[in-house]
Amino acid sequence: MRSIWKGSLSFGLVNVPVKLYSATEDHDVPLHMVHDADGGRIRYKRVCEIDGETVDYEHIVKAYVDGDQTVVLTDDDFAALPVERSKDIDVVEFVPTAQIDPLMFEKSYFLAPDSKSTKAYVLLMRTLEDADRTAIVKFALRQKTRLAALRVRDGVLVLQTLLWDDEVREARFPELDESPNITKAELDMSKQLVESFASDFAPEKFTDEYQEQLRTLVEAKLEQGDALDTEATFGRATDGGGEVLDLMEALKRSVEKRRGGGTKKKPKTAAS
Repeated sequence: MRSIWKGSLSFGLVNVPVKLYSATEDHDVPLHMVHDADGGRIRYKRVCEIDGETVDYEHIVKAYVDGDQTVVLTDDDFAALPVERSKDIDVVEFVPTAQIDPLMFEKSYFLAPDSKSTKAYVLLMRTLEDADRTAIVKFALRQKTRLAALRVRDGVLVLQTLLWDDEVREARFPELDESPNITKAELDMSKQLVESFASDFAPEKFTDEYQEQLRTLVEAKLEQGDALDTEATFGRATDGGGEVLDLMEALKRSVEKRRGGGTKKKPKTAAS
């Protein structure tokens, strides 16, 4: 795994150098949009609505639209914000784990020690375990201030970003304003049904059947020869010079040809 952020975890006077890693990954079969007539890759251009010109990423910035006015925000504007210069994960408080509504969980990360000495890291981890509490922390990641829950999982600190309170909608449905009459017999029967399905949760028992079937479908088409030549469709040149393949795509194809001598390979899953 490759770390996506480095900083320090501040716990009172204790400072723990840490590295942040994504704890989850996407295994969906990677799909592209193509022209149904010839399999040509469909690409989107970044066109300015004023001059009609295609704009390079280096000249694209963000803006806030306030009715008739637009405020353009540059990279320097974001860099000037105090929170964006912070490389600290600050522990705000320790709360009972049961008080955190799972609805607030957003994305999970692993925190690994970024120092030869792991004493401070292990100290905080054991403190959380012994206290049976979760640390609420604040930090900055990707130009946003984040609220997160810090806990221990399998001997590693796990950071789970949280939604802010005003980002969680209030569930109010008129249909539930009047509670229907539930008889004891109906409730008992429902409890029996629940009991018949009772089990311990084992996530390894469950798989994404749709992705498995999609992967099988793609492999079957490859084996039957029902496929187009990628270089001819995605990298086709035209009289005007054509669309140049990006560097990563060219390198990827070169590596695949060197490894397999041009043989067809099974589709790989996309990692986050």
